[in-house]
Amino acid sequence: MREMYRKELKDLKLEVVSIGGVVTEQARSAVRALVEGDVELADRVIERDDELDRRCLGIEEHSIEVMATQNPVAKDLRLLHSLTYIALHMERMGDLAVNISGAAKRTAYRKGPQTLCDLISAQGSLVYRVLESSLEALDKYDLELARKLPDMDEPIDQLFKQFFRELARLQDEDDIEWASNMVLAARYLERIADHAVDIGERTEYLVTGVFEGSFESAQDGD
Repeated sequence: MREMYRKELKDLKLEVVSIGGVVTEQARSAVRALVEGDVELADRVIERDDELDRRCLGIEEHSIEVMATQNPVAKDLRLLHSLTYIALHMERMGDLAVNISGAAKRTAYRKGPQTLCDLISAQGSLVYRVLESSLEALDKYDLELARKLPDMDEPIDQLFKQFFRELARLQDEDDIEWASNMVLAARYLERIADHAVDIGERTEYLVTGVFEGSFESAQDGD
């Protein structure tokens, strides 16, 4: 029985990491749809979100079932609670990828300033790196990597501020409308990175048993 219990915990964690891989894929596809004006790709991101939501809900339901039937304590209880928490962040990151896809559909039939396209691509690359690092930290219980995530997030915040500087230079009304959607997408990417940082903080808690960060930060402003 205990062997099956240990396997359940391992499988739950593997499923969360797998969901994180899907979230990263969704974010990449959403940004590509935005930059390339690919409506079909944007629609695929939106359609795939229901599957992502179901998997995230499955983590919560399975964790509750294990808590009710196995009476976990200490580190195991911490793991189950944390996996539920992380799945919630992943569900929200998936929603943000959908929001980026919505911006892609609104801007698909008009090409705006290349500078903003380049900025969104650069920001996306940084966000994928933070996301992938947060998943690696969780998968390997890598405390050092988890603690690096806030520093990895800083350039993303700086790029977001640069969007407003570029927006202020625009004169054409159509350019401004198009660019406003790009700024929204940049904000969504920034929020995805914030969620990834919170996952790193939760990983730190899993390893140390101590709350070091503010786990609520990425939930504000969604």
